[in-house]
Amino acid sequence: MAQKVKLSTIGESLGVSTATVSLALRDSPLVAEATREKVKAHALEMGYIYNRRAASLRTSKSGILGVVVHDIMNPFYGEILRAIEMELDRSRQTFILSNHYDRVEKQRDFLETLMQLGADGVIMSPAIDTPASDMELLQKNGLPTVLIARSVPEADLPVFRGDDKFGISLATNHLISLGHKRIAMVGGTDKTSTGRDRYEGYVEAMHKAGLEVKDEWRIIGPRTKAAGFEAAGQFLALPDKPTAAVCWNDLAAIGLMSGIARAGLRPGIDVSVTGYDDLEEASIATPALTTVHNGQPEVGRLAARAMLDRIEGKQSTHGELTLIKPELHIRQSTSKVVERI
Repeated sequence: MAQKVKLSTIGESLGVSTATVSLALRDSPLVAEATREKVKAHALEMGYIYNRRAASLRTSKSGILGVVVHDIMNPFYGEILRAIEMELDRSRQTFILSNHYDRVEKQRDFLETLMQLGADGVIMSPAIDTPASDMELLQKNGLPTVLIARSVPEADLPVFRGDDKFGISLATNHLISLGHKRIAMVGGTDKTSTGRDRYEGYVEAMHKAGLEVKDEWRIIGPRTKAAGFEAAGQFLALPDKPTAAVCWNDLAAIGLMSGIARAGLRPGIDVSVTGYDDLEEASIATPALTTVHNGQPEVGRLAARAMLDRIEGKQSTHGELTLIKPELHIRQSTSKVVERI
C-alpha cells in the first residue's frame, strides 16, 4: 500500500520547512506568492490531500459550514447560494448543503449532523414552524447561526433578508397608480415571516389608498409555477373580478399568467400581474414580468460575511435584523386597468 503524502515529505523535496508548506497550502500571506504557488503545484503533483480532521484538532475549527434552505430548485435560493459560495470561496471555506422542504424533522436531522461533525456554523432559511428551542440548542452547543430570508420568532439570531413589507407595497402601489382598485394577492402563507410581512404590506397599501381588502381576494399557498397556474382558475372565478394580482413570488406570477392566457385572456392587458424576487426568468417571461428585486445576492454576501466574522470572533452572536431595500422593476405585465366583462 502506498504511503500517505505528508507535509514534511513535500517540504523535504522542496527544501523548505513543514511550517512553510502548511502556511502555503492555506494561502497564508506570510509566505511569498511564488513560494505558495510552487508548494501547491508540487503538492498536487505528489497527490497530497489536505487532512481536515488533523487540522481541526490543531485549530479547533473544522473548516466546514452548513447551509440549509427550503429547496435549491427554487431560483430564489439558488441566487442566494451563489452569493454565499462566492463569499466563502474567498476564505477557502467549504459548506454542506441541505434542503428541508419545510420539514422541521429533516432540518433538525441536518443540524444535529452538523453539530456531530463539529461544523463551524450554519446559514439557514428556517423551515415553517421551526421552534425557537431548536435555535437555542444550536447556541448552547456553540454553533454560530445566521438566518436568511426568514426569521424565527423569539430566536435571538442575526437575520438577513429583504424588506418584504416595503417591497410588496411597491408592487401594490404601482397597480393602484394604474387605476386598479380590486387587487388580489396570490400566494404565501402566514406561517412564515416572509408571508406575514408581504401580506401586511399589501393590506397597508390598499388601506392607505382607501381601497377595500376582501378575504376572498387572498389566495393562500402558491409558491411554484404549477401552483400559480392552478390558482388562475380560482382567481378568474372571483365574483368581484379583480383586475390585478400581486403575487407572492415570480414563480407563482409566471404560473398565474400562463393560466390567465390559457383561459383566453391577455396577461398584462386584461389582467395585470406583479411578481416578487426579480428572478432571471422574470425579464424573459411573456409578457416580461413587473416584479420587485429583493436583493438575493446582497443577502447571501452579507450572511456569509457575518458568519465568517462570527467564526473569527469579530462579531457578537446576538441577533439583529438587517433588511435589504427592495426595488420595483416595471415591465410589460402591468398596465392601466381594464374591466373584465
